[in-house]
Amino acid sequence: MLSRKVENIPPFYVMEVLERAQQLEKEGKNIIHLEIGEPDFPTAPHICNAAKAAMCSGNTKYTHSQGLIELRKAIATNYKNKFNVDISPDQIIVTSGTSPAMLLLFLALIDPEDEIIMSNPHYACYPNFVTTAGGVPDFIYTNEGNGFMLQPDEIAAHINPKTKAILINSPSNPTGQVLPEATFRELAKVAGKVPIISDEIYQGLVYEGEDHTILEYTDNAFVLNGFSKLYAMTGWRLGYLIAPKQYIRTLQKVQQNLFISTNTFVQHAGIAALEGPQEQIKEMIETYNKRRLYLIKRLKEIGFGIKTEPKGAYYVLADARKFGNDSLKLSRNILEDIGVAVTPGIDFGQGAEGHLRFSYANSLENIKEGMERLEAYLKK
Repeated sequence: MLSRKVENIPPFYVMEVLERAQQLEKEGKNIIHLEIGEPDFPTAPHICNAAKAAMCSGNTKYTHSQGLIELRKAIATNYKNKFNVDISPDQIIVTSGTSPAMLLLFLALIDPEDEIIMSNPHYACYPNFVTTAGGVPDFIYTNEGNGFMLQPDEIAAHINPKTKAILINSPSNPTGQVLPEATFRELAKVAGKVPIISDEIYQGLVYEGEDHTILEYTDNAFVLNGFSKLYAMTGWRLGYLIAPKQYIRTLQKVQQNLFISTNTFVQHAGIAALEGPQEQIKEMIETYNKRRLYLIKRLKEIGFGIKTEPKGAYYVLADARKFGNDSLKLSRNILEDIGVAVTPGIDFGQGAEGHLRFSYANSLENIKEGMERLEAYLKK
């Protein structure tokens, strides 16, 4: 028999939508993909060439369990250049994507019944990582009027002796919201001795306002980041965890046991991503912003509710209750009937039920076609 903690994990609905959409495509149906959070841009050539060169030169062996020192130095330099924060390469553990970094962190932090404060809505997998590690998600149901952003006073009211950490995500999945600097500052104050876990995987994908890291405001923090989104490297599986020095040895031991080390040639690609040309990123941001503005406009015209417009990542979480309260059923019907794949809000917690998440990591031409199909369908 399977363990209850595994058997009771809910599906990751966005992946189920994607898999069903792919099946329909095999059957000959034309599908517009607005469900998956994956850049439609290719990985930049200089990054691919760096991986190829590393493989061909024999860089295919194990590395240090924390990752190549050259990559860790490049990550530290990147944070210094972007945010003027000083990080030692010894504070960084390179992982095979950001999800393994989360697993390392929660296994290292959580004892049975420890609580992790997080927003609801939230990234779909956060609670599952916490419960698998033996912890308890402590949800704060956030307000749609301010973009579902966690507020410092709400966090302060939830902190208790069982609180092990506070989990934040900016720019956010699924809402696309970006925490303002004042909120970061206040969060650091109210957290006190409780560490903050900051998921910054969409860092750099900001269209209004400024990008920030929690490390500008406190050293008592863990940062989750990686190369998937900003560098269009989802399939490369390259992430990292930045942690206070006193936690590193424990995290390193977990890494050694569970993963040994991250792919060597992929780490070389990461160095090239950070130190090489950045022109593609500028192009991506300009393109995403055009899509963002168009998608928000069209969703509102069709009748979806968007109280606070998203300013980062590449998602719009839109209120669909005008068309039905069961987001899973609605998303399935939309996919099966008109071939438009969208993510049900329930994937992101009860706080997002009745909503649909739309990704604009697709061409403007496809987004326009998707909106035309959706408008005609919902008018019926």
